[in-house]
Amino acid sequence: MLTVIAEICVKPGRRRHVEAAIAALTPTVLAEAGCGKYQRLLDIKAQVPWKQHSPDSIFMLEHWASLRDLEQHQQAPHMEAHRAAIKDDIADVKIFVLEAAG
Repeated sequence: MLTVIAEICVKPGRRRHVEAAIAALTPTVLAEAGCGKYQRLLDIKAQVPWKQHSPDSIFMLEHWASLRDLEQHQQAPHMEAHRAAIKDDIADVKIFVLEAAG
């Protein structure tokens, strides 16, 4: 099982638009082969000195059965259409693909 954590850095004022696009896409992604989780997370406001602050970012927590499933997800026509639809709203995307340690 692979875990993907993606930080989608959204341009100021566009987060709700991108959130809505991801929400609409979620049922399709969850139906893909190998997808165990596709969850949208947002930064919580908290006044603690050790916390990173990313109010314009959307974080995705994903679980995939295999790297092949994840690669097929990235190449799916609905993902290409999704990326094209939100490209002008995105400043940067950071994707981490992780596996459980030993």
